[in-house]
Amino acid sequence: MVAAVLSLPALLPRMQAERPGPVVLIMDGEEVADQARFTGQTFLQVMQAYRALGVQGVALYEQTVRNWVSRGLLAYHPANSLQLVYPNAQIRPGWFYLTGPASLLDSLVVRWNIPTERVLIGTQTWLATPVNVDFFPAGYDLALARELKAQGFYLVARPFDHPYRRYDVELIPPEADAVVFAGLDVLGYKDNLEVVASGLQGKPIAWIEGTPQRGFAQLSRTLPVKRLFSIRPEWQDKLTPAETADKFVLAARERGHQLLYLRPYKQPGDTEAFLTILRRDLERSRIPIGTPTARDFSPSPLRFVALVGILAGLGLLALGLPQPWGIPVAVLLTLLALGVARGDAGPLLAAMVFPALGFLERHLPGLRLWLAAVLYSLAGVVFLAALGSTPQSVLGLEPFRGVSLTLVVPPLLVALSFLPAAYRPALNALYNHPLKLGEVAVALLGLAVVGLAVLRRGNDAAPSIVPEWELQLRAFLQDVMVRPRFKEIFAHALAPVALLLPWPTWLKNVLLVLVAVGMGSILNTFSHYHTPLSISFFRVLNGLIIGLLVGLVGVWVVRRLREWWLR
Repeated sequence: MVAAVLSLPALLPRMQAERPGPVVLIMDGEEVADQARFTGQTFLQVMQAYRALGVQGVALYEQTVRNWVSRGLLAYHPANSLQLVYPNAQIRPGWFYLTGPASLLDSLVVRWNIPTERVLIGTQTWLATPVNVDFFPAGYDLALARELKAQGFYLVARPFDHPYRRYDVELIPPEADAVVFAGLDVLGYKDNLEVVASGLQGKPIAWIEGTPQRGFAQLSRTLPVKRLFSIRPEWQDKLTPAETADKFVLAARERGHQLLYLRPYKQPGDTEAFLTILRRDLERSRIPIGTPTARDFSPSPLRFVALVGILAGLGLLALGLPQPWGIPVAVLLTLLALGVARGDAGPLLAAMVFPALGFLERHLPGLRLWLAAVLYSLAGVVFLAALGSTPQSVLGLEPFRGVSLTLVVPPLLVALSFLPAAYRPALNALYNHPLKLGEVAVALLGLAVVGLAVLRRGNDAAPSIVPEWELQLRAFLQDVMVRPRFKEIFAHALAPVALLLPWPTWLKNVLLVLVAVGMGSILNTFSHYHTPLSISFFRVLNGLIIGLLVGLVGVWVVRRLREWWLR
């Protein structure tokens, strides 16, 4: 208790840094360019129309040689086609030739680390290369970037890596406010990360949820990071404007995203509806639209007091389990945490130990046992959050390790706690116990519930595991409150059923093992470091309240059914 109280102030720096917003709405620049060509407008005219709907940012992609050719700024020919135009010219077989403004050709040469030649063919100077440079990086539309910046737009640069590019040149437009790397790699992820970090001039780089990019972790050590949320076009096409807006609001409110990367629908009316709903729901959630601020903080030294609390909890577990299992189990859990999480073993140990401690308080009658389990779990939450909350983990760059163990180990520890001190006769009796179909059914149901809880962990559970009706219920609860986790509602609902009804001892113990899954889920909820602490707290609180109410209703129903059956 002393360690928990002293660890609480260590949470303040994180809580001050993780307040939702401000967010900036960023439109994909390639989509804007396509729309401008389709409608006969200019890029700036399309962006002005989006600005009226709340979009303050735009992402400008690094151009390729093909982009400049399609815009008529360059002419590009392989040797065989150029030879047909100039049959008497000295043209290298297999080479490729570019011509255009001298300034543009000069900017291309300095970006590539391949041999080049300048040759006069006809009346023009051509740049000759031994490899096909069709998709080589070719810089940005700097004039457009300057105009957008002058009009107050938030600019995002989207460079892409290439094996033949140089990194000691200008990598992004000076006007850029942030950098979102295109593709699955950051610039220079193999051998040039230090040069790239210097060349990006301290601009924030975006961490794209669901799209890990090689080399990002190394760059994040020296550059500020902002979380970005986007939806793939093929997925967005399957969603209504309201559904898409809901996902962006959820990302901003509950997962700390500040850059909301948008793409228009194919139908302009759908895009306008999407942006209108998005602005309205952000306002309802009190998330301002503006320039994102850095979410950096210095962890408090008081966080290390949590280690004392975790060791105390481990000691309570060793003393509370049937002997001689206590000390060996405590040692095994410590080694397991060190093996899985290494330097972050403390938070994982807290998540495995504290959900089980309340169930060792056998002397507590009725729901007091459940309340003790909740309080122990919340103490573990303080230790887990105090030790695990760092700028890297809050941004999602260093996720919690051992998520499955937080759901599996606590119920196993609770089951172990039910073994009597004289375990050998008990094991013999268990081995010789005549099985009943009812007992087998209950045991299989319990294993299925634990297995389902593990399979459904995290935000990316397979759609086949989550039925459609539950998805709709989730969406409804998400609109009216911070949605609790269903596994916690289910587990807390079982607590009154297990503790207030006259079950046989073995069945009561089975139900309490399932309740322990919910206690582990409490710690699991707070192990999502990128979710603000306040959101996780209300998610757990709502789960406790709803689960308890459902459980009390369940007790009443079971009593009525029992009376009817006995009659």
